[in-house]
Amino acid sequence: MTTITTPLTLPCGTVLPNRLCKAAMTEGLADEWNRANRRHEILYRRWSEGGAGLLLTGNVTVDRRHPERPGNVAIDGNGGLEQLAAYARAGKAAGNHIWIQLTHGGRQTPQLVNERPLAPSAIRLRIPEIPGFGYGQPVAMTEAQILDVVARFARAAMVARDAGFTGVQIHAAHGYLISSFLNPLANQRQDAWGGSLRNRARLLLEVITAVRQAVGADFPVAVKLNSSDFQKGGFTTAECLELVGWLNETGIDLLEISGGSHEQPKMVGLTFQEEEAPPVKESTLKREAYFLEYAAQVRPVARMPLMVTGGFRTLAVMNAVIEAGELDVVGIGRPLVVDPSIAGRLLAGTAQSAYAMEDRIHNVAAMPWFYMQLRRLGDGLDPDLSPAGLETAGPHAAAEAATAAALRWEMPAA
Repeated sequence: MTTITTPLTLPCGTVLPNRLCKAAMTEGLADEWNRANRRHEILYRRWSEGGAGLLLTGNVTVDRRHPERPGNVAIDGNGGLEQLAAYARAGKAAGNHIWIQLTHGGRQTPQLVNERPLAPSAIRLRIPEIPGFGYGQPVAMTEAQILDVVARFARAAMVARDAGFTGVQIHAAHGYLISSFLNPLANQRQDAWGGSLRNRARLLLEVITAVRQAVGADFPVAVKLNSSDFQKGGFTTAECLELVGWLNETGIDLLEISGGSHEQPKMVGLTFQEEEAPPVKESTLKREAYFLEYAAQVRPVARMPLMVTGGFRTLAVMNAVIEAGELDVVGIGRPLVVDPSIAGRLLAGTAQSAYAMEDRIHNVAAMPWFYMQLRRLGDGLDPDLSPAGLETAGPHAAAEAATAAALRWEMPAA
């Protein structure tokens, strides 16, 4: 019987020791030059020792001017290579894999950092804004700027490999730059990078090709892709399935299925707009995972291993989806913030479920709470699960603003 304890051999030949993945969660722990530091080492060593066979880092930006949030690590000629190597060593200390998630914030770059971010078209986000934490008016990219982004992903992947990370994931979901190129609401270009799905997917496909050439055939390359943007007129599930067919030809090693964006944050259980996609079936809701229904549609098309993150809490459900062949890897995120050792206990069978913090804290308040717990873990502390610990939005906002102010410094010379 195949379960979460069963090793997985990827297309490139790499073997994951088990089927549990610590999913990508943005940490915001980098220094003022977007470099890794001791906090990353402490945090990822703890997760490595926790037992998951694969750790995915939080967003690592390929362009320091376009982070997903203040405090992202960047690979952008900003130094810090020794710290990056220490980060990688800590993250694989227990014999697991650690893959770096590469991203470009695009129009979802915070205005605190960049008031005129690059995007496929000059279309601003439609999103409820918190004063001081909004998003600026984007600038439509030139073809030279698009090609520069392709080169940046390739260079960053090569740096990550040389630093000791054991794989890379290309973030093409959640409304960041590559995802926004796929979205007709954000990409209204009339050139070879817009219009048809093939044109809108060109950036992703060229990034994959460039990354693979940079890292070699035996180094894992993964992609995170939306099953849908869940917006009327946005990237659809039908388009996702067509794109997965093209991804089969690229030789990627793992496809993570997700969904949503800052405009429609389905990945954290929130809905801001009327949806394009049909609602998830009740049977899937009972089986916990947010995007499992969409992964079931991808499964017959995809020739690469599949992963879903979001909602998994019980060992029985995790094993059931692996045994049935619905997924090859189960991603869990927030439970590993509440209990960094839960993966090992699930694998050993000494725990039957992960802690569901969402039962105690509303979605709107959850993100700042988890940000603060990641900071605590990076400082070598345990998460604060007390009632008082839930009142952290104010301190988080202050820390975020201070980090953003530091990021307004001029970029160092490459």
